Amino acid sequence: MAHQSAEASDVPIRDASIRLGQFLKLAGLIDSGADAKSVIADGLVSVNGDVETRRGRQLRIGDTVVFADRGARVADGR
Repeated sequence: MAHQSAEASDVPIRDASIRLGQFLKLAGLIDSGADAKSVIADGLVSVNGDVETRRGRQLRIGDTVVFADRGARVADGR
């Protein structure tokens, strides 16, 4: 089971929501959309402590994403 990272950095977004695949790239957790598709499909990404396998999952302000023991929190950048 995936776990929450105690040290998630805030990553501001311009809109009210963002898709998981886009957020992984924005947060610098992965390098490309192809990487995002792969790591999400393999169950290596968690959102708010639960494994997420949907690349299109809509994230909202306050959601926390963890991949490879690195965390990022969706922050309000508006």
